[in-house]
Amino acid sequence: MKPVRWGILSTANIGVEKVIPGMLKSKNIEIVALASRNKKRAADAAKKLGIPKSYGSYEALIADPTIEAIYNPLPNHLHVPLTLAAAKAGKHVLCEKPIALTAKEAKQLLKVPADVLIQEAFMVRHNPQWIEIRKRIAKGEIGRVLSVHMMFSYHLIDPKNVRNMADIGGGGLMDIGCYPITIARFVFGAEPQRVTGTFDRDPTFKTDRLMSGLADFGLGRQLSFVVSTQGAPYQRTIILGERGLIEVEIPVNAPPDRPNAFTVTLTGKKPKRVEMPVVDQYQLQAEDFGKAIRKKTKAPYDVSDAIANMNIIDAFFRAESSGKWEKVKS
Repeated sequence: MKPVRWGILSTANIGVEKVIPGMLKSKNIEIVALASRNKKRAADAAKKLGIPKSYGSYEALIADPTIEAIYNPLPNHLHVPLTLAAAKAGKHVLCEKPIALTAKEAKQLLKVPADVLIQEAFMVRHNPQWIEIRKRIAKGEIGRVLSVHMMFSYHLIDPKNVRNMADIGGGGLMDIGCYPITIARFVFGAEPQRVTGTFDRDPTFKTDRLMSGLADFGLGRQLSFVVSTQGAPYQRTIILGERGLIEVEIPVNAPPDRPNAFTVTLTGKKPKRVEMPVVDQYQLQAEDFGKAIRKKTKAPYDVSDAIANMNIIDAFFRAESSGKWEKVKS
């Protein structure tokens, strides 16, 4: 297909270090410009990545008539405002997760022109390892799925890092707790009915540095997870079924230079390690979004899906305040 012409908002690490390098591997993607509020920073990053144009403002990039799609990896509080600005200019937007600070804010994105595509950037849903796992579950390989359990942690105590700024959407639940929520929805093919959780907040940052969550998906299905922004670096997902389990070695930050792998253990049988082909999940995510643009179809995951994710996050924060189970709004 004709390559989709992309612009990148900001020099955020997730974009510069992971997403853009993945996108640049694709023959169906052409990154034509990168923007930052610091003109020199934008120029230096564009030069390093081989991107032909750079801009010293987000508005200038959005106004570029040659750009069809925009990747928005800005801090969480800028996701909706800049995505709306880009959509009003006729640009399709792949926006980093979480798509908003609240479900109410995310609902503003429902008002964009009908021919503009907006998608939340959960790259895991485009990774063949997760697609294969869901196929195996659908075929009943491990029996009825009872539980998804995930632990995800990193150590970050820099006060200047946006993840440690509570007023702009920092903290563990917003940054990485959204992954077990999304993965459980992907695996179960359903939405949770109610949630509860416990939070430990940094006394200085006021962000949730440790959070444990439990979500009830009904029919005896549960999600349990622990996320931390001040723990030892670690990530793992275990999917428990009635006849076996699947353990995913690197469920989120799957490497682009070696096979992604998971282990299937059926009751009474030896564990079987499954290796998937080497892929870059960020490349696949952008390609899938680009195909929808070219075919003029819906985005693989639309704004309604992103709002559903935010409804769950909102419910967890309500549970922090109430100390009780909280229903997930629809």
